[in-house]
Amino acid sequence: MSNNPLVRFQNVQKSYDGKILVVKDLNLDVETGEFLTMLGPSGSGKTTCLMMLAGFEPATHGEIYLDDQPINNVPPHKRGIGMVFQNYALFPHMTVAENLAFPLEVRSMSVSERKDRVKRALDMVQLGEFGNRRPAQLSGGQQQRVAVARALVFDPALVLMDEPLGALDKNLREQMQYEIKHIHENLGVTVVYVTHDQSEALTMSNRIAVFNDGVIQQLAAPDELYERPENAFVAQFIGENNKLSGTVTEIDGDSCVVKINEESFVYAKAVNVSKRGEQSTLSLRPERVVISPKSDEVQNMFEARVLELIYLGDHIRTRIALLGREDFIVKVPNSANHAFLQEGELVTVGWLQEDCRALDA
Repeated sequence: MSNNPLVRFQNVQKSYDGKILVVKDLNLDVETGEFLTMLGPSGSGKTTCLMMLAGFEPATHGEIYLDDQPINNVPPHKRGIGMVFQNYALFPHMTVAENLAFPLEVRSMSVSERKDRVKRALDMVQLGEFGNRRPAQLSGGQQQRVAVARALVFDPALVLMDEPLGALDKNLREQMQYEIKHIHENLGVTVVYVTHDQSEALTMSNRIAVFNDGVIQQLAAPDELYERPENAFVAQFIGENNKLSGTVTEIDGDSCVVKINEESFVYAKAVNVSKRGEQSTLSLRPERVVISPKSDEVQNMFEARVLELIYLGDHIRTRIALLGREDFIVKVPNSANHAFLQEGELVTVGWLQEDCRALDA
């Protein structure tokens, strides 16, 4: 990755009505060659950021730079950015090859170069034989591949993708995630990708910017986001998560004790709590909870009742009643010893202090 980012948002704000900010003071660098995903719920500002970068929406305040050049006043067709939309946006009256040749014609490329590039782009998405077909003769997955090929055919430095897999069924969506990831790896093109699907973001990205309420809540690599969420919103939004609420009673460096009720205390890692008496939400991943642990293996140990067992193939999703909650989930690996669990029985569960994060209330 280079020293100079390819894209820079500097103090960018966006309001549609002059009052409410949809994007609040965004500062974000996108490195050359990276796959950065903007992830967040509907209305969090992620798509607006993409549309400002593409040039379809003006920024209300601040400046966007592409390759060190300010682009706020550059029209979309002069930014040289590839774009893939959820609805494919293919021209229905043109063949696949004509759709791909269109951005090359606009750039006044010679006929022979257009032919070479169209062939190369179709081969890249494994549709070499489909050049003469119309979009209506293709499946949804094939149309999406054509849309990806068209965004890449003129060798842009930057490709933007707005929920491109949202219209596909689950299996096809997962297959396309890997295909787009591999195309990115092979070409080294910079991709900015928008989705509200966290598993898609975790699968494809080098870094993920988690948006909420117009602000980036955390910007990090996928494993960092999942293992070390910095606040309660990120912990809830990325992956599955058990929540416990309580009051910090002791704090020492990055270790703390949180009182859940009169007789129950949890040892946790202090992430964004700083003083005694503070309210905190504890975040604990279901796969980090151990059933029947040895007492010397974990710092936290409690009695729980098994309420529900759901067989999911590779693991048993176990809902337990614990510390006043009836929605506490434990993922038990499907191994030879899972048969010991019975609905209604009492079990001991435990977890490590470092797996339990004390976050904001």
